[in-house]
Amino acid sequence: MRVFSSLALAGALAVAALTPVSVAVAGETMVGNMMIMDTWSKKSPMGANVSAGFMTIMNHGKDADRLVKATAEISPNVQIHTMVMDGDVMKMAELKDGLEIPGGQTVVLKPGSFHIMFMDMPGPQPDVGGTFKGTLTFEKAGTVDVVYDVKAPQ
Repeated sequence: MRVFSSLALAGALAVAALTPVSVAVAGETMVGNMMIMDTWSKKSPMGANVSAGFMTIMNHGKDADRLVKATAEISPNVQIHTMVMDGDVMKMAELKDGLEIPGGQTVVLKPGSFHIMFMDMPGPQPDVGGTFKGTLTFEKAGTVDVVYDVKAPQ
């Protein structure tokens, strides 16, 4: 009986180790080797139906992973963007292949750089101090739930 219990425990631990799990701890969310921290969004200007999301993503693994998709409860159309220069004008551009997070590196999504774009929002975004939910999907690590804190435009 004791041997069976030990084998059952070992089997359960092996299955758990192979199953992608997301864990949220005090403002940090983990999925696979990816740690997502400080997810926030700018409050949209009055009447605007777009906004942007920002965060820090740390890859604790040796191999690169890629953020390939994002969703948000406030928007039916969510894209992963960067900012590029077009002549003398800075413009947003969708990263159709996603955003690479190199192994052992940290990538910061921030204003004027990489960001998550919430487009075609059907209603108002939550007020400053509010939150909304979304998901991030990584090519290797899988999908994780996140919560965006809404902050005043800076």
